[in-house]
Amino acid sequence: MQRKLRVLVAKPGLDGHDRGAKVVAAALRDAGMEVIYTGLHQSPAQIVEAAVQEDVDVVALSILSGAHMTLFPEVLGLMKQRGIGDRLLSGGGIVPADDMDALAKMGVGRLFGPGSSTGDIAQYIRDWFRETHGEEAYVAVPAAPGEAWPTEMTPATPRRAKALGAKRAPRKPARAKKARGAKGTPRKPAGAKKARGAKRAPRKPARAARAGSRARAGGRKRG
Repeated sequence: MQRKLRVLVAKPGLDGHDRGAKVVAAALRDAGMEVIYTGLHQSPAQIVEAAVQEDVDVVALSILSGAHMTLFPEVLGLMKQRGIGDRLLSGGGIVPADDMDALAKMGVGRLFGPGSSTGDIAQYIRDWFRETHGEEAYVAVPAAPGEAWPTEMTPATPRRAKALGAKRAPRKPARAKKARGAKGTPRKPAGAKKARGAKRAPRKPARAARAGSRARAGGRKRG
């Protein structure tokens, strides 16, 4: 029975540029694979632990920091120690051709540099799976033209990174705006806001107040 390919996309080290990794992860998801993204600043131990927990077929590292000659061998060694040395370790980034050859001799799979086609990456993973397992991997197909592939990227364990490409819950419909000129609910008169039974103190008439002030002023002059 055919099964889906599971790919772990990881960003090791201090490299903070993940746009390329997200593009590749989205392309692999659209190619029918189940993609787990670890997020930024992962150590080799965290990456291998996530690969073991998620039971992935492929570990793909995106390295743009120039530390590929250190990180790829370290991840490969940890994969062998954890019993998943038979899984594919691939990836890409800014890797010179001579370094690619040296890493290939160590057991690292094909590496892809800037400008590589995402279709070539997906096809390489399928070819590796067929040669290794002797069967074709399951590839989901869209239900109808224009619809998305029925797969989603899932966050990696143990660092629950944000799922790439995961569909958000539908938002509640916004309230309809009132048409211009439409009358709203009539407001209560101002007097209705007074507490029940509360009485205001009676105000003096304005004229009487002025008359009183004049009388007091005249009394002062006479004194």
